[in-house]
Amino acid sequence: MLRTYEGILKGDHVEWAGEAPLRDRALRVHITVLDEDADKVERGRRMAEALAALAKEGAFSEISDPVKWQRKLRQERTLPNRQED
Repeated sequence: MLRTYEGILKGDHVEWAGEAPLRDRALRVHITVLDEDADKVERGRRMAEALAALAKEGAFSEISDPVKWQRKLRQERTLPNRQED
C-alpha cells in the first residue's frame, strides 16, 4: 500500500510536516516537487477557458438583470445554522 506523507525538502533531507513514516529501517521513496505557482497558473487558465466556452454558448443569456437574479438566489437559499421560516 502506498502512503503519502507531507514534508519540506531542505537540501538533502526532508522535514516532515505532520505524521512521519516509521524509521526503523531505510525507506525507498519517490518525491514529487509541487510547483504551487504553476498550479495556480494552470487552474486560472482552465477557468478562463471554461468561462470563454460558457460565453460562446450564450450561457445565462436569458438573465436580463444579473444583480436582481443574484439577489433572488441569495434570498431563496437556506443559510447555514439558521432556522427556516
